[in-house]
Amino acid sequence: MNRRLVLWAIIALGVLVVVFNTFFVVDQREQAIVVRFGEPQRVINAPGHTEAGLHMKQPFVEDVVRLDRRNVGQEVDQEEIISSDQQRLVVDAFIRYRIADPLQFYRTLRDDRTASDRIERLLNSTLRDILGSTTQTEIISTRRGELMQASRAEMQRRALAARFGVQVIDVRIKRADLPAQNQASVFRRMRTAREQIAAQKRALGEQQKREIIAGADKDVAITLATAREEAGATRGQGDAQRTRIFAQAYGRDPSFATFYRSMQAYDQALAQGDTTLVLAPDSDFFKYFQKGPGSR
Repeated sequence: MNRRLVLWAIIALGVLVVVFNTFFVVDQREQAIVVRFGEPQRVINAPGHTEAGLHMKQPFVEDVVRLDRRNVGQEVDQEEIISSDQQRLVVDAFIRYRIADPLQFYRTLRDDRTASDRIERLLNSTLRDILGSTTQTEIISTRRGELMQASRAEMQRRALAARFGVQVIDVRIKRADLPAQNQASVFRRMRTAREQIAAQKRALGEQQKREIIAGADKDVAITLATAREEAGATRGQGDAQRTRIFAQAYGRDPSFATFYRSMQAYDQALAQGDTTLVLAPDSDFFKYFQKGPGSR
């Protein structure tokens, strides 16, 4: 009885091994190549076909190589390039592609590791050729989008010529920086240039300030001169009118005019309180103090 159970167990185990080596499942996100002794026989769930699910192969004779059916993104190592204006740049790029021809991909590249290495070297070579023919400014800003389109087209052409079996979807530069050993000198040059610009602006501002101050001083001088001239003319007119009025008044009443002039003289001579006069008692200067307005 025990021998029979062991025999059935061995048979069941053999059947399971055969079943596991015969049937396999292909996910909808992948495509599979059935190979026999290393030679590809057929492709399952290739682009343009919907064949995901359970499939069969010859047990112990055929193997299954699974490849990604989705878009594959790959970042490449930083590469130093020299632009057409002899500027060194460290470029950090990435590529997106899909496996369009799995049989060609397998025959040329075999596995994902080899594919990653070959594609990275091809992309670096493409970037050196495309970006090396342009200037640093064009790479960083002015023509970046145009250069990326040219890099994608050139990468697709080279991949097709190398029979990689891939379709290049996009090529992009994530970052383009100066090498570390050049950054300090470049920053010094940038700082010097900004300092020169700042000095020029300060000098221009100082010149404009002096011009504004000179213009203001000129306007003040002109205004004061004009005011003095107008004040002198006004005072002259007033004095003339005062003299004319006084002359008219003097002609009508000479004694009052003499009295008025004497009062003005008293006011100017004695108003401050610190004036000392040495005069004779009978001096004409004080006759109005002695005899009043009617004195002669």
